[in-house]
Amino acid sequence: MVTYKVTVHTGTRALAGTTSYIYIQLRGTEAESEEKILDQAYFSLGFSEGSVRTFKVDCKASLGELIYVKLSSKPFMGLDNQWFCNKILVTTPEDDEILFPCYRWLGCEEDLVLRHAKASLVFQDTNPIAQRHRMRQLEDRQDAFRFVDSERRVNEQNYVQEHWDEDEFFGYQFLNGLCPMMIQRCSKLPENFPVTEEMVKDSLGRSSLEVEMKKGNIFLCDYKILDGLVGNEVHGRKQYLTAPLVLLYCDSNDMMMPIAIQLGQKAGNDNPIFLPTDSKTDWQLAKIYVRAAEFCVLGVDFHLLRTHLVAEVFTVATLRNLPSPHPLFKLLIHHTRYTLQINILARNRLISKDGGISKYSGIGGAALDEYLKRATAALTYSSLCLPDNISERGLEEVPHYYYRDDGMKLWNIVNKYVEGVLQHYYKSDDDVEKDTELQSWISEIFTNGFQGKESTGIPETFKRVKDLIKFVTMVIFTVTAQHAAVNNGQFEFGGWMPNLPTALRKQPPEHKGRTNEISILETLPDVGTTVNGMAVLELLSTKSSDQYPLGVVPEELYDEEVPCKLIEDFQKDLEKLSWNIEKRNKKLELPYTYLNPKNVDHSVAI
Repeated sequence: MVTYKVTVHTGTRALAGTTSYIYIQLRGTEAESEEKILDQAYFSLGFSEGSVRTFKVDCKASLGELIYVKLSSKPFMGLDNQWFCNKILVTTPEDDEILFPCYRWLGCEEDLVLRHAKASLVFQDTNPIAQRHRMRQLEDRQDAFRFVDSERRVNEQNYVQEHWDEDEFFGYQFLNGLCPMMIQRCSKLPENFPVTEEMVKDSLGRSSLEVEMKKGNIFLCDYKILDGLVGNEVHGRKQYLTAPLVLLYCDSNDMMMPIAIQLGQKAGNDNPIFLPTDSKTDWQLAKIYVRAAEFCVLGVDFHLLRTHLVAEVFTVATLRNLPSPHPLFKLLIHHTRYTLQINILARNRLISKDGGISKYSGIGGAALDEYLKRATAALTYSSLCLPDNISERGLEEVPHYYYRDDGMKLWNIVNKYVEGVLQHYYKSDDDVEKDTELQSWISEIFTNGFQGKESTGIPETFKRVKDLIKFVTMVIFTVTAQHAAVNNGQFEFGGWMPNLPTALRKQPPEHKGRTNEISILETLPDVGTTVNGMAVLELLSTKSSDQYPLGVVPEELYDEEVPCKLIEDFQKDLEKLSWNIEKRNKKLELPYTYLNPKNVDHSVAI
């Protein structure tokens, strides 16, 4: 007779405990134990919230190397209440302690099979029983999770209200606002944007446009993806969309200043180029149209598509192709938390026919569907990889670009962590190539998430460890840091409606000199649209009550020394970055806080 000691940890969250009967069975390479009820006394303690209880499981002989633990639950006196189990620790007769992570709910009349914490690749899990469990787990998940059509704050608010109409703040937002991924260095003007030296001479002082382009001080933000889209109808009134081009100049004071705005893509007499030297109201209205365009590209492309929907692709592929013992599953599963739930809510409450975006924004209705198609077609791997994206846009040296500065440091910290974990399990490129579960994972991402288009640059297979490391770094950065950058400040920047109008009621002016304060007010959204739009932005900017910042890993999924040490190092690196960002922000008039690791969620959860 041999005895296994089983220590059961119940979660601390609300209602985690249960009065149900909990059964356990141990399965090893040589045999399995009989199913044992863990608490059969009539007046038992049950499993209360936060409890840690230890039981003995007697077996006739050693079970061999433990493969899994099976839990099941039956109601007590007809009471059907769930149980949240954090983990099971099993001490073998040889005094080896083995961790079986759980961290999920167990319902009555439900079975739950837990694999031990040691990660393994598919070709390393050689025991037939273990192999069958991996396959069954993926079959169940693939049946449960299916891909869907991907087409379908007070101080900061006061600052925005006070400075929204200033050119300095207007230019600042292209670098550190809600959508800092569009601006790019301009070495040659687009043919459809005929800005002349005469137009910008007052903005450039003694220099010229040609000279400043050669110096690398001229920048462009082009909203051509909105061209031709028909605005939504809000409260029975047609709204208007524009596709502006904005020319900016990084001046001698290192300020990013707008120097020319054209509100349509086709140059012509009825599409004037607005300048800072125009009347105050002409220039003000031109900037308002740009900010309305910013709302469109932010909400649909950079927020919805490039974080939420892309994160959903990664989540579903992970659940369908990586069993719980897989090291990549352990690395990514925390970063999928609530992603499917929040996306279901977004589909139902924001982009559905009766959703907030569809009803109260200019980009709703048919425009939303068309824009999603365009944005999906334009999505590339390099645009999701921050170092590549910064380089492609020529923004390596732009001053006061805090999104880039903090983002690159976060990217490198995540990359260091991912590299350590994956190199621990993948000892060679050959290990990557022969990992069939990994190859299925990336194949589904390529096929279902990026429509099987080689032009996106997304890999269809992995052949080298370093390619896998870069891709996984991108995945984690996208669902954590990138989401935080475009999501967290929405109410701070958009709570003052003229800075981020959700819709505009009048066509853009075809001539200069005809705008006044009354026509600006007639262009801005009405009160009902404004209130509903602000409510959406406030909801999206609100932290969840059980937020997990990046680096906080509440579940023990590893029991090996190397990955546990890498997690500790990861947390220390994030703490150091957080300290440095807070030190810098004390010197800034408007602190950039969105990529402080303390403010970065562990997943797309809001």
